[in-house]
Amino acid sequence: MSWKFAYDSPKAIKRLLDKEGLALSKKFGQNFLFSRHVRENIVRELKLEPTMKVWEVGPGIGSLTTHILDVGCLVTAFEIDHGFCRILNEQAFGEDENFRLIEGDVLKTWEKLWKAEGTPDRICGNLPYNVGSLVIAKVLESGCLPPKMVYTLQTEVALRLCAKPGEKAWSSFSLLAQMDYEVKNAFTISGSNFYPEPNVSSSVITMTKRSAPLVESALRDVFLVVVRDLFSHKRKTIKNNLLGGKTGARFGKDGVALILEKSGVDAGKRAEQLDWAQFIAISEAVSSH
Repeated sequence: MSWKFAYDSPKAIKRLLDKEGLALSKKFGQNFLFSRHVRENIVRELKLEPTMKVWEVGPGIGSLTTHILDVGCLVTAFEIDHGFCRILNEQAFGEDENFRLIEGDVLKTWEKLWKAEGTPDRICGNLPYNVGSLVIAKVLESGCLPPKMVYTLQTEVALRLCAKPGEKAWSSFSLLAQMDYEVKNAFTISGSNFYPEPNVSSSVITMTKRSAPLVESALRDVFLVVVRDLFSHKRKTIKNNLLGGKTGARFGKDGVALILEKSGVDAGKRAEQLDWAQFIAISEAVSSH
């Protein structure tokens, strides 16, 4: 049974933190989502079913966790703050057999668990603004691809995830996410729904795994290297970025010229001007060179 706490009340949250002698950390980007309506909407986006294995990143004191446990899911929570871990274990969910806490930096703990137990059914979290994109990128690059992921992120990061070819926010991060997932900006959350109120807006992103990836598995590793090279310097042409990256180090000036010629992509373009077909064409040319 989930802990009965007034998560909707900033005053109750503050009293709990004061009682436990806890101060919010700017380093960890700690802001509590106290709006029940918003939390329920996030749970709806997750499309949960009983007994699903759910990873939650950064549960804080458990405002979203309690909703997930109420569905009957098996929750593994990754939390870096020792004080929050104490609350989660000793007061909130420590006696709930469906709850497991992994204390420490998720970037250092998740992969070991994944290799031991496999991919969960869902991953979710109110991700800290300073590491949100890094968490998602690490999961995707490693090939941990659950059927659905739902994240609360700084709107600026969300725009990069959802960006389309030709848009200002189109980036290597967009390609990495959309290669395996259909990414949707489900809704935006104003700062007034958080305690303390952040000075930026947030968005809830839903990532639903594609029935087939946009990049074939045999080309995946090459594609990721090429995309990173092409976006390494925004103002440079794709030719210069390839020359300055791993592709250039491997094939040299003449090799890069041949790759671009074979791909049929204009060497003078910049990465943000390319679409999916052009990124794939360059990657295929690299793979077959």
